Amino acid sequence: MSKAIIEHSVASETFNKDEPYVDWHDETLWFVRQKRDKSSKLLPEWEQLRETASGIKNYVLSHMDELLIAFEQKAKENGIHIHWAADAAEHNEIVLNLLKQNNIDKMVKSKSMLTEECHMNEFLSKSGIEVIDTDLGERIVQLRNEPPSHIVLPAIHLKKKDIGDLFHEHLGTEAGATDPQYLTEAARQHLRDKFLTRRAALTGVNFAIAETGGFVVSTNEGNADMGAHLADIHIASMGFEKIIPKQKDLAVFLRLLARSATGQPITTYSSHFKKPREGQEMHIIIVDNGRTTQLGRADFRNSLKCIRCGACMNTCPVYRRSGGHSYHNAVAGPIGSILAPNLDMTKNADLPFASTLCGSCSNVCPVKIDIHDQLYKWRQVLVKGGHVPQAKELGIKAMSVVLSQPRFYQWSGRLGRSLMRTIPFVVNNGMNPWFKQREMPEPPKESFRDWYIRNRKE
Repeated sequence: MSKAIIEHSVASETFNKDEPYVDWHDETLWFVRQKRDKSSKLLPEWEQLRETASGIKNYVLSHMDELLIAFEQKAKENGIHIHWAADAAEHNEIVLNLLKQNNIDKMVKSKSMLTEECHMNEFLSKSGIEVIDTDLGERIVQLRNEPPSHIVLPAIHLKKKDIGDLFHEHLGTEAGATDPQYLTEAARQHLRDKFLTRRAALTGVNFAIAETGGFVVSTNEGNADMGAHLADIHIASMGFEKIIPKQKDLAVFLRLLARSATGQPITTYSSHFKKPREGQEMHIIIVDNGRTTQLGRADFRNSLKCIRCGACMNTCPVYRRSGGHSYHNAVAGPIGSILAPNLDMTKNADLPFASTLCGSCSNVCPVKIDIHDQLYKWRQVLVKGGHVPQAKELGIKAMSVVLSQPRFYQWSGRLGRSLMRTIPFVVNNGMNPWFKQREMPEPPKESFRDWYIRNRKE
């Protein structure tokens, strides 16, 4: 599935060619955002929960080494095998070796954005291992041979007809079927055999508790439980930022997670794993993959507080009208745009610019990450480091000159208004990105400054 990188602006332009579809995508995500708002308003202590969660995560960031060592020690005492992976390649090799050691060539997997980040499915497939995603949305996009477009709602970009056609092709459902209950039942029957016959299951980790050495996996479908409880070997992949200090901290995060993600009071399943059952192996792979670097960046370390709820995506006007696949990164939307440059500044230099800096993402973040501030700061870092196209860099420098000189700025404004009135084709052409999808406004007769001065005199 490895493809050439298409810049966000180009990919989103393609996405926007189907205006009714874009409107539907926008409205669907905004509906989820509204559910979040209604659910959060039912809790008088909502802001206190956010503040508490943010404080716990700040403590984690400052004591990461101590907490991870404590977690490892407790987990080992519980009979869990702990592995450390410096990067995606090492993570994938560990998974492959565990499967080979147990003579396993087929595995079921519940939702794990970390494995998407590591491109694990592709790697294992090339090594002769069949991986079946058991989350319904993940299975849908897997059958389409595409990545998820949203970290909580992987197939949110698809309509019922798209899924009906897909299931008709791969699962043999009736042609033209669009009834959600019928399609879900078909997927359930399709996956049941996979659960019963696979000896290995991989899950993600939502929260790892340093105090107990246990971990929690949150799902709405129970697929993580089904896979882990039936398998001979349970592998759990976690980014090291998933650690929290104490069991009681879950009372804060579990109340925030589902409400922020979908408006639910809590996920249908909050599954606690502490030790393997008799006769089972349990392995946890703790992954760095650039997280240590991000932890060392004072301006960006708070991004590691993320609990992967997707609230910032549901509210972001750019994400809602450009789609998750426009971001060419495992994690899309505002949070992905501040995580991705840490992995590769050149490859992901366009993403921090895919934002209006409106601040709505920061307003809804359950752990109070300053997302819009980080987007702005990443822009500065990327421009200074020479990671943006020359045309953009020159444009930014030109605007810096104009905006730093009031008289020059006022003169430029008068010239611009005059040109737009007398020779409008200067801006009303295909070379102007703003003109591609909107009518240019009629230029004002005077600037706000001129109007203000004139009215003050009157």
